[in-house]
Amino acid sequence: MKQKFEYAVEQFADLQVLRYQVPGFEDLSLRQKQLVFYLSEAALQGRDILFDQNGCYNLRIRRLLEAVYLHYKGNRHCPEFEAFEVYLKRVWFSNGIYHHYACDKIMPGCSEAFFRSLVDDLPDGQLPLRDGETRQDLLDELLPVMFDAALLPKRVNQTDGEDLLLTSAANYYQGVTQAEAEAFYAAQKRPDDAEPVMYGMNSRLVKENGRLKEEVWKVGGMYSAAIERIVYWLEKAMEVAENEEQRHVIRLLVDFYRTGDLKVFDAYSIAWLKDTESRVDFVNGFIESYGDPLGLKASWESIVNFKDLEATKRTATISDHAQWFEDHSPVDARFKKARVKGVSAKVITAALLAGDLYPSTAIGINLPNSNWIRSVHGSKSVTIGNLTDAYNKAARGNGFREEFVYSAFEQELLDRYADLTDDLHTDLHECLGHGSGQLLPGVDPDALKAYGSTIEEARADLFGLYYMPDDKLVELGLLPDGEAYKAAYYAYLMNGLMTQLVRIEPGNDMEEAHMRNRQLIARWVLEHGAADGVVEWAHRSGKTYVKVNRYDRLRDLFGELLAEVQRIKSEGDFEAARRLVEDYGVKVDAVLHQEVLERYRRLHLAPYKGFVNPVYTAVRDADGCITDVVVDYTEGFAEQMLRYSRDYSTL
Repeated sequence: MKQKFEYAVEQFADLQVLRYQVPGFEDLSLRQKQLVFYLSEAALQGRDILFDQNGCYNLRIRRLLEAVYLHYKGNRHCPEFEAFEVYLKRVWFSNGIYHHYACDKIMPGCSEAFFRSLVDDLPDGQLPLRDGETRQDLLDELLPVMFDAALLPKRVNQTDGEDLLLTSAANYYQGVTQAEAEAFYAAQKRPDDAEPVMYGMNSRLVKENGRLKEEVWKVGGMYSAAIERIVYWLEKAMEVAENEEQRHVIRLLVDFYRTGDLKVFDAYSIAWLKDTESRVDFVNGFIESYGDPLGLKASWESIVNFKDLEATKRTATISDHAQWFEDHSPVDARFKKARVKGVSAKVITAALLAGDLYPSTAIGINLPNSNWIRSVHGSKSVTIGNLTDAYNKAARGNGFREEFVYSAFEQELLDRYADLTDDLHTDLHECLGHGSGQLLPGVDPDALKAYGSTIEEARADLFGLYYMPDDKLVELGLLPDGEAYKAAYYAYLMNGLMTQLVRIEPGNDMEEAHMRNRQLIARWVLEHGAADGVVEWAHRSGKTYVKVNRYDRLRDLFGELLAEVQRIKSEGDFEAARRLVEDYGVKVDAVLHQEVLERYRRLHLAPYKGFVNPVYTAVRDADGCITDVVVDYTEGFAEQMLRYSRDYSTL
């Protein structure tokens, strides 16, 4: 009898750890399985890079915590040790001592005195001491960072009016002010450059002897030890590439890692997005800039995947009609692409997650991020089907909808359509939203500065929302009828106005770009639709709900806001971006927030979810040749984290 797959692994603090299946892996050819294996090894070698990017103390703190966890011989069942264990798991989950989403410092649940006693129980040989360093030196350096809430309190600070670099703990700048960094990179840009690289993407900016310099992440540069191991496994992957085109992609990525040359990275990005025939695919490198308060420097991430052939028919339909969607967008004609180029989309099965995509991950990706490459060559979009499936199945019957949805009408809408419309909105967001529109000539891609990420996510979300009710989606077979879109609209507004508040600590503002984007859209629509009663707050039995009265008017409002957000992006209107985000996306209603938190707490759910990876093992013959690759799903969270620290510590 086939054993039931258990998606839930464990839950602690505000986190739930899940498993995901990799359906179809056994059906891949041996060569494809080898490729997945080698790319997965390359992915795991970069783990320490992200820990260090997220804060310069993270690696030392992680190693100290792990030493205690592995070697402490005392009572492990007392409340303080259990609190220490939760703290370690949170550090693992967040790739450092700052919350992976909220960016606030994670404070240990045990006392500093108790933690000192744990360390004192260990001999020097089990502690991560540097040459000549005493245990007191180690504790003097790390304990204030761990236990003083006022010292380096945020990984990424986005507070308007403050120096975002001096008040952020992310390890992308050292001794550099925001004004200095902005001037440094502005001086490198040429207005007449039609193919500008993403300046500063792969380096740390530091000040030495009063002068600014970049420490480039490459072989022979910063993070060299990790990058050399990544390159080793990428070269193994090159030997079993599916075709010459894919081999060329990997070769260019290796060249980029060796040189740090951003022109080479652009060449790699173009080759990668044009490789649409390979079944196995991957992302590996410095990709997203959400972790940099200025939105310039990219965190390290990787995902290894292969195409879900059946589900890709859905996204292929969308990408095949990309020009129609662009032409019928409600934005000003000046900001539309006259010719949409190179838009490809697919549904993928994730085989392994790493770096900034692990344990918490995106469910859709649209790359490359370079504006000029998108304009000239297009983009590649993916929806990660097996992860959304795991989320959906793990959430069945958890009581969330019953608690927060207004009435039986909305509940039935969501039960009937939400899984479908959620996937479709992700497809539209990634495939069309991010790939739509254009900058006006001469507009700096970084003109929106700290607000750029929020505006870009709002633009993509609004594009998808605008088209959800369109008859074209029913005509193309993407939705079953003209009622389905209402599930997407209700779920989005309920989340943006209310339920995403479960992710915010009392008294805090919205900080993360995606959360700001969702609140911005929902609050703007609530305010601008008030005269017509489009959306309103409803109250019943002392509880607050979101009520939608005019679904037909919502599309008009989403279209109106999309037109303005695209204008802001296309013209590089920083002040308008600042006003929109600050007015609608940042502040939290404290009374509503408290109510939502209390209602959510009674459900005993975790607002954040992430995954453990499957384990891939190469089966070899007597000559050492790989004859198969097998996948196992039984590894636990702590077991996986300790193995990764043992086998993939490179820095």
